Amino acid sequence: MRFASRQNAVFGQPEIGVGLVPGGGALEWLPRLVGRSRALEIVLSGDDFDAEIAERYGWVNRALDDGELDSFVDALVRRLASFDHETLSAAKAQVNRFGTPTATELQSSNDLLFPLLALPNAQARRAKIRNIGYGVRSDFELNFGRYLPSFGQTDDTVT
Repeated sequence: MRFASRQNAVFGQPEIGVGLVPGGGALEWLPRLVGRSRALEIVLSGDDFDAEIAERYGWVNRALDDGELDSFVDALVRRLASFDHETLSAAKAQVNRFGTPTATELQSSNDLLFPLLALPNAQARRAKIRNIGYGVRSDFELNFGRYLPSFGQTDDTVT
């Protein structure tokens, strides 16, 4: 289950903008969560999405106000803890039969990811990111999707 703050959550799969594909199971999980068309929008655009859109798309269960998020999750956890653990486990296992990616599917994305790391274009895009503050709290880091289109342009055309 996934819950998000309306005020602070930002979702995205920006990898395409730096010459990569999402790894770690994103290409397997995302279409299962949001459907094929929305997964294509998310993955191919590399854009940022707020919690409201993430909720509407099915990316998260609920978007909650920041001040309500912890208390909602705490109440849900207490409720679940009051139920029989074996019954909860059996119900979860049944749901998982229809919604989890296989090991072969997950391996397929990993096999695709690593060769892309060596592509010259992807290396150039990642170098640009390192030079403008990747991993440092900044406007770039908080609005990653907005910056991605400029990575494909030559230095004299970046705006």
